[in-house]
Amino acid sequence: MRILIQNVLLDGRTRDIFIDDGIVMEISEKCLQKADKIISGKNKAALPAFINGHTHAAMTLFRGYADDMPLKTWLEEKIWPLEAALTEEDVYWGAKLACLEMIKNGITVFSDMYWQWEATAKAAMEMGMRGFVSAVFIDMFDGRKSMEQIEHNIHLFEIAKKYEPHVTFTFGPHAIYTVSRESLEWMREFSVKEDILIHMHLAETEEETAFSREKYGLSPVEFLDSVGVLSNRFIGCHGCVLDEKDCSILKKRDSSLVHMPVSNLKLAVERMFPYSLIQEKGIPFCFGTDGCASNNHLDLIETMKFASLLAKFSTHDPTMMAARETFDLATKSAAGIFGLGDWEIKVGNSPDIILVDLARPELMPDFDLYSNLVYASNGYIVDTVICMGKVLMENRQVPGEDEILKNAVKTAKALVRR
Repeated sequence: MRILIQNVLLDGRTRDIFIDDGIVMEISEKCLQKADKIISGKNKAALPAFINGHTHAAMTLFRGYADDMPLKTWLEEKIWPLEAALTEEDVYWGAKLACLEMIKNGITVFSDMYWQWEATAKAAMEMGMRGFVSAVFIDMFDGRKSMEQIEHNIHLFEIAKKYEPHVTFTFGPHAIYTVSRESLEWMREFSVKEDILIHMHLAETEEETAFSREKYGLSPVEFLDSVGVLSNRFIGCHGCVLDEKDCSILKKRDSSLVHMPVSNLKLAVERMFPYSLIQEKGIPFCFGTDGCASNNHLDLIETMKFASLLAKFSTHDPTMMAARETFDLATKSAAGIFGLGDWEIKVGNSPDIILVDLARPELMPDFDLYSNLVYASNGYIVDTVICMGKVLMENRQVPGEDEILKNAVKTAKALVRR
């Protein structure tokens, strides 16, 4: 599809943007190219779309079901019993609701770890998004379960091609306390052979670190390094309990991280993502919302604000994680981590694009767009979303959203009753 965005603010100047099959072909004051779709950019700004580096999409079904509880009780008495009852149909509608919510918040790419892989893949493809989708790999140090999980992941890898280009298969080992060394070693070999990302919870709590030191005599990062899992294909999620030695190893192995401030604050994780140390070491990282059971909201702009404020507060330095840096972490840096190319709106590039509504009161006066985005707004400022050259939302309307809302609510209530 050929799309022409007319009279939109781009890098501080009013421009026309012509997109053909997802590629930016022309940026000019007056574009004369013929287009299949013309979008008015009046009172709007064009920006690269946001990338959600870690979530459990179908957990939208659990939103508000189990809040204000200790982590152990939350998991064992509320979340795990519900997850044990999940069907493929449940995950499909939960993931569809997540995709709708993310589109409404200007997110076109998400990295997911959850059950019923095909249900999430199908939802992402139907909604027109890009999903890096992994199945939860848990073997609990049981050899039989390990072989079952390995066979299952090989199967998913083989069928993933039918969901391209919307879905990319990734490995999702849950954590070092739920996945055996042998399974991790298999994933390492398969990942190298097929160039597959490994997306894993890492150093989220003190309890995880204590487990690792007791079982292996090493920190979680040191253990994963000893197994050879760390590489430029490894993405560690949370990272709250990382120390200087861990960060040096991650940097040496060219691994990346995902920072989830809202989820970690809500669950009262003991430590805070060590932003200044990670910045000092030069470890690539981006932001994630986590799932709606531990965040409640798939809004990356909200996440950006929390991340920036925590970076300032924890270092006693108000210059830390400035607004433009924060925005770039959610877009350009994230695109680098997931291999999506140059995520800037320039001729020859193919970023997903959002248009934000500059007429909203939160964005006035317009001294600095990035400051207003990070500190003064939320996802509701997003008016239009374009992913891979297709319009997913215009005037804040997404096709089929009423059906998705109705079925997701019905599914969630039925799941809880079961």
